Amino acid sequence: MRKRWLASVLLVAVLSVVVVVGASTKASAAPKLTNVTLQLKWVTQAQFAGYYAAKAMGYYDKQNLDVTLKVGGPDITPEQVVASGQAQFGVDWLPSLLATRDKGSDLVNIAQVFNKSGMTELTWRSRGITSIKQLKGKKVGDWCCGNENELYAALVKNGMDPHKDVTIVNQPFDMTLFLSHKVDAAAAMTYNELAQVLETKNPKTGKLYQLSDLNIIRMQNAGTAMLEDGIFSTDSWLKDTAHQDIAKRFLTASFQGWIFCRDHQAACLKAVLDAGPKLPAGHQKWQLNEIDAITWPNAGGIGLMQPAAFAQTAAIAKQFKVISKPATKAAYRTDLARAALVKIKAMGLDPYGKKWKKITVKLTAGGK
Repeated sequence: MRKRWLASVLLVAVLSVVVVVGASTKASAAPKLTNVTLQLKWVTQAQFAGYYAAKAMGYYDKQNLDVTLKVGGPDITPEQVVASGQAQFGVDWLPSLLATRDKGSDLVNIAQVFNKSGMTELTWRSRGITSIKQLKGKKVGDWCCGNENELYAALVKNGMDPHKDVTIVNQPFDMTLFLSHKVDAAAAMTYNELAQVLETKNPKTGKLYQLSDLNIIRMQNAGTAMLEDGIFSTDSWLKDTAHQDIAKRFLTASFQGWIFCRDHQAACLKAVLDAGPKLPAGHQKWQLNEIDAITWPNAGGIGLMQPAAFAQTAAIAKQFKVISKPATKAAYRTDLARAALVKIKAMGLDPYGKKWKKITVKLTAGGK
């Protein structure tokens, strides 16, 4: 009996060692996640849905990345954050990156997510202003600090001097001037300020304003669109081949997030709402639909910079002195995005979205 007892004890001990060794081996085999930070252009909202979805769905984790999404705001310049090494990646409009490079920075665009501009000028249908040409002699609301250049370029294209032939009104980042009829036209992003108007009640009818009350003059259609949200890093950080590998994995997961948002809007919206945006759910649903519209379809594949669009943005930036010297192709690189697209296709995912169509979003008062 004693021999059997000893044999049992030895067997248990051996098995315990095997289990512990096995667990230890598994733990040591688990890859350590690399910490990286993405500095967003603005506060939490559906404008950045693809990144929130990539985090919520575990796409970054699967690429062995622990990604911090750092919110932006009026006092935060993503280019400064990335240039100072406080974040490895940033999101901002291309003209801002070009302006920073113009001053000597080595920032570089590595993926152009939005391939169309969301910038518009809104007019009241009752005023009969349906084109840029008809803005001559009118009061035109616009945002300062670089946001005005698409409009200025459109005015010049139509034979007008922005400082003589129209009255430019410095517009706050809301639609108060437009709603109170103090300007003939007002700047509005399709995914934000346009919705603010449609979430407001018409005092004459007591009902919400409708698209039929408005004319929407899109800079994309005017031929003076400038590229908006793109992902950037620095040339110096990307000199390290290990960092290039991180960038490829980051882009792969981010693209996967944007594809998820295109194909699963409800689940994507939940990822954004779970992140705690200040603007309500109805407004975020509209925003996501409009963000998808300036991301999809993408003939070259999501994230791939199109040379003609870059050249147009760079030319307008030079025309209105956003930059002092012509921007060169050194301001962007496509190799990292191309590598990420190869991985995306290998997953069986569609990076083009040719069949994507907008859904109809019904807005409510205040966007709730």
